[in-house]
Amino acid sequence: MQSISSKMALQVATFFGIGRLPKAPGTWATLAALPLAFLFLHLGPLLYMTFTFFLLLVGIFACDITEKSRHSHDDGDLVIDEVVGLLITMTWLPITWQSFVLSFILFRALDIVKPFPINLLDKRIKGGLGVMLDDVAAGMIANVVLQIVYSKTNWLGSQVVTL
Repeated sequence: MQSISSKMALQVATFFGIGRLPKAPGTWATLAALPLAFLFLHLGPLLYMTFTFFLLLVGIFACDITEKSRHSHDDGDLVIDEVVGLLITMTWLPITWQSFVLSFILFRALDIVKPFPINLLDKRIKGGLGVMLDDVAAGMIANVVLQIVYSKTNWLGSQVVTL
């Protein structure tokens, strides 16, 4: 029988059941994170980063509790890491459809392919931190690439700033 804390941790770790979808749960979770990013981006950069960091900490603990109760590591239904990874990818980007589409594509590509050093983090770090850290790295790498694209091109569109 699961404790209440284990049940709550499982809800967070599976992003409220999205991770239980039968096909491509990580992709669905990343898609589900897009409206969350849209909402957070409208709160300003400080609150955006604060909420993202808070969700990262909650995700680490939720995945850690879930893994301990299951005696397994990084099961496919644990998708809170994709949500946090997408939020990290979108940090300081404009609120345009182009930035959302390119963030989604680049983050998912890095998360699936897991190039160095993402693959190293994925293999070597266990527990809730291990579940989250490879997606944090994928999000950071994707964000750096997109920041360069944003500063050097108009591919991410332009955001009208109103005062």
